[in-house]
This record gives sequence, C-alpha cells and structure tokens, in this order.
Amino acid sequence: MNKRQKFLSETRYKNFLAYSEETKEFWKVNKFESDSPEQEASLRANHFKDVALKKLFISYTAGTEIASLAPLLEELISRYEESQSKLSASEALDNISPLAIDDWPDEFEECVQIFSLCILLHRKDLLARFVKLLDDANYRGEDALYEDLLRKHLPDRENIDEWFHDVYTPLLEAIYADDKEEASQLLANYCKQWYAAFKQAPWHDSHLQGDEGSYVGYWAFEAGAIAFLYGIDDSKINHMVYPKDLVEYARNYKTAIGSQTGRIVAGEPCSKTGYWFTPAQANSRRHFQQGEIMPSFSDSKWGDTLWYWSGEE
Repeated sequence: MNKRQKFLSETRYKNFLAYSEETKEFWKVNKFESDSPEQEASLRANHFKDVALKKLFISYTAGTEIASLAPLLEELISRYEESQSKLSASEALDNISPLAIDDWPDEFEECVQIFSLCILLHRKDLLARFVKLLDDANYRGEDALYEDLLRKHLPDRENIDEWFHDVYTPLLEAIYADDKEEASQLLANYCKQWYAAFKQAPWHDSHLQGDEGSYVGYWAFEAGAIAFLYGIDDSKINHMVYPKDLVEYARNYKTAIGSQTGRIVAGEPCSKTGYWFTPAQANSRRHFQQGEIMPSFSDSKWGDTLWYWSGEE
C-alpha cells in the first residue's frame, strides 16, 4: 500500500473494504428503523451513498492508481442520484437537494469535493449529472465557489460575489488575485487552515479512532481543482490535504480514444492499443492490442465487467 496520508494503516484499509462488502449483505435481509417504507428506502440509499463516498476517498488515500478511481466515482454519482430520488419520495418534495450546502459547511465541502473529483478526473459527464441534483434544488447562482468550479466546464454559469461559508474566502481570493505569487500564497493559506475550519464535521479527528474508526482521508480536493482550472502555481505546496498528484494527473491527462470515458464493455473489441484495467478483478491492469476482445469475469461482485483506459505505458 503506497498510502498518500500517514494516518491510514493497512489494517484500517482492509477493515473498511471488508465492511463495504459486509454491509451489502447485512442490508439485504435487514431494514433500517423508520416510520414508513419511503423513509426506510431513503435511509438505505443514503447509507450506501456514504459507503461509496468513503470507498472513493479511502482508495485515493491508500495510494490506488488515479485512473482506477473513475469507476468508483461513477458508482458514487449513481448513489447520489438514488439517494436524492428516495429522499424526494420520503419528504414528498420534488427536486430536494441531497446535501444542505447552505446550512452545513461539511455538506458544502462534500459537494465541492465531488465537483473537484469530477473535474480532476476529467469526467464532465459525471459533473453535469451531479450538478443537476443541486441546481434543480435552487442552489444555482447562490455561491461564488460553487459557480467558479463549474464555469470552465458547464455553460452559462452565474457570476456572483457572495458565498455561504467563510472558510472558502482565501480560495476565492486566490482565483482573482492580481499577482501569481499572491495567488499561490493564498492557495497555501487555504490548505493550512482547511482542517481546523471543519472541527464540527463528523469526520474531524477520525484518525484518532484507530483501525476500527471511520477515517478515510482528509482532502481539500477543491484546492487542487481551483489550481488546475485557474493555472495557479502549486509547486511549493506540500500540505498533507492538498492532492498534488491528482492535480498533476489532471494537467497531463489526454482524452483516450476520442471519448470522455475511455471505457469498453467486456466482449467488445479493444479500441486502442495500450493498458486497460477493470475494477472487476484485483491487479487487472494489462496490455491489449487494438481489436483484441476484452475478457469478462463472471464471478465479480461488480456485475458487468467494464474496462478502463490506463495509458500506453
């Protein structure tokens, strides 16, 4: 395990992966305590959204190859959509937001972390799907960072100078700083104050709980996304919460085989000679020649075998 943060032990990582499988089996035969079937379905959907979120975060923290995060992000966006749908039915409210980003700083942070992962992994398709859940809940045009993260990828975003939470002030100032060195310093300052600003978040200090705790990583992904989107020099930033290698990946990314996803379903011919991997099997990265039929793994817990582009070397 080539971990990206020192707090993650191999035991904690293995414990989480085991839990993520065990919870699927447990909730197949058990129900959440609730007042109605609709509420039970909502609690269930939110639980599996949280598991998917934590799996994505802990995979990055554990040192997983960046390209292999894409299917985890796809799974997470689908879980958010399911969670929103079930919450809407439970509350009898159309277009209810899956996150209360105006009220709770940690929920706004979760929102911009997902925006940022979509941006840094070059998944504009997933970004648009996730943003729709919040835009439809009337969050469009309400927060400057929300809009500044989206304007480079999505059309007709709002230009505003108000924001929900003060913690993001230095990050917003970095975007509009006149001096490049000042922008870099503001970005560094944001990273330094980031962790302390979220002391009320449920994940704060979770690394102190040990191997049986809930720690999955502390990441200011939005700082990386802003540096990437607005060309801010991050060469001197070495703070633990800054996802430096993910930003480098985003900067050096070349869209595979003329598509946004670089994805092939098993049974189809390989569209580009090079390396591909599938989450359906551990250590699956291997070289394929163009035209070679992509294999499937029938015993996989992931369902259909999907192959993802992983580069030419």
